[in-house]
Parts: sequence; structure tokens; C-alpha cells
Amino acid sequence: MKLAHYFRKNLRRVAIVQDWEIFDLAEAARGLKFSKFRDVTSIDEVLHRGLLDQLEKIQERIVESGKGLPIKDAKLLSPILFPEKIFMVAVNYLSHSQEQGAKLPPEPYFFTKFRNAIIGPGEPIIIPKVSTKVDWEVELAVIVGKGGKYVPKNEAMNYVAGYTVSNDISFRDLQFPQGQPERLNPLGRNWVKGKGLDSSLPLGPWLVTKDEIPDPYELEISLSVNGGLKQKSHTGEMVFKIDSLIEYLSAGITLRPGDIISTGTPQGVAIFTDQPYLKDGDVVEATISNIGMLRNPVKSEQ
Repeated sequence: MKLAHYFRKNLRRVAIVQDWEIFDLAEAARGLKFSKFRDVTSIDEVLHRGLLDQLEKIQERIVESGKGLPIKDAKLLSPILFPEKIFMVAVNYLSHSQEQGAKLPPEPYFFTKFRNAIIGPGEPIIIPKVSTKVDWEVELAVIVGKGGKYVPKNEAMNYVAGYTVSNDISFRDLQFPQGQPERLNPLGRNWVKGKGLDSSLPLGPWLVTKDEIPDPYELEISLSVNGGLKQKSHTGEMVFKIDSLIEYLSAGITLRPGDIISTGTPQGVAIFTDQPYLKDGDVVEATISNIGMLRNPVKSEQ
């Protein structure tokens, strides 16, 4: 099942996506008298209320009961809007570690982003006034489906609701303090300013539930800028798999429904390949097979 947020009459709505059409959840629920879904206004709410399994059971009835709106006529939003936590794992693809000459960490290494970073399909990636080196990183994002703490590896996938495409936009001249890499700052990289500015986490185009992706390590993953291929790999290249990431994070941290775990990027980012950084007018397309394509224009901050 694919779930999306979209705007209709200036209101945010939840829809099931099927055959390139969207079917309004609340509208169908009222007609079918599915009272639990009549007033749902976000996918986050579906997850927090533990309704995802019930929704999967009635999705076909919802689709059959309503008239679909073509995807091309809908304004989609990020499939997750209100995460409590956003985790980004660094250096989790072998090729990405090799292109920057970095040793693979002995355990997962995470940094974080915040809600201000989230944008949806079609929303602009902003080149801020404070940075001229804006980079891309396509990633598979895992959406947590239920809360848990100290989750063992063999149970970790039970805590996954589904997947979406993420783009870890990075501000390299802020991430690497002055003088790096030739001269290291004693406090290391500036993860907050280098990764956490506005519009630095495009997500979408929708949430694909995990039943549609039985093996998340058989997915092709790629990114292009203005139609030119920049990154191309497959998710099987991940060093630390999803179950290990969940086990590691949940040791001392309570995971909540809607939390985001972005699983790393393959080789091909601008900073390590001498490619031009993003500029005003560019179009970035991040694609993962069996999920979809996340397309965002690039605009300079005014």
C-alpha cells in the first residue's frame, strides 16, 4: 500500500495511491462507515493510533468505493510531517566510504536533522545565503511504525511501517569548518549547520508499506541533476542493515511511530567527485525502485 499527503481545497488530506491515482481516505471512510478513518488528517496520525494494519485490510474497498484523482493533478506533501526524531546514518555504503577515503565505522554513526528540514515532492531545495556548496545524497528512509526501546535485532523489522525516498541535502562549506580537511577543527565537523538548514530533507513521494518491499536490500537507488546521472547503486550495499540500525538506536532511545531513519548514500556526491554543486534552476530527481521518484527544483534564497 502507498500512502500520501496531498492538498485539496487548501486542506491537507490523506490518500491511498494506486495505479497513478489517489483515493481520499476520509472521504471513502465516511461513505463506507469506517469511523476510525473519517477524521484522519495525517499519515503520522495513522501510525500513532496504530491503524496501519487495519487500513491495509480495507484498502481495496476504499479504492473501489471512490473516484481517483490523477497523481499529476495533485499537490503532494512529504509522507511524514511530524516526526519526533530524524536519524541520519553516516558512511553506510562501502562505495561512499571509498570515495572519501574514510574507514568504515565499527558501529553505526548517526547525526540528526529537524522538522524544519522536511520538504515534499516539488518543493524547492533552497540554496541559502550562507552557503555556496549545496550537495545531494539520495537515501532509503525507514519509517518507524510502532514505539519501542531496546529492540532486539531479530524483532527489529516488526517496528518498520514502510519506506520512502529521502535526499540528505548537505552544505559542505558549513559542514567542514575552515581549514578542513587539511586542518582539522578540534571539535570535528559541524553537523548541525552542515546538514540541518531549511529544506535539507526532501521526502517522498509517498510511504510504501513494508509488505510491498519484502527485501529492502534489492532496490536500485539513483539520483540525477538536470537529467544527468550522479549516483547509481543498490541498497544491498548498505554496511549496517536496517535491523542493526534499529537495534543500535533503540538501545537507550525510545523510538516513536513516525520517526525517520535514513540509511545512508552511495558514491557520487559532489564534494568527493569534483562535480558542480547545486545552483538556482537545477532539478534534482532521487529514485528508488519499487518506491518512486522524488523530484525537487533548486532555488536561491531571496
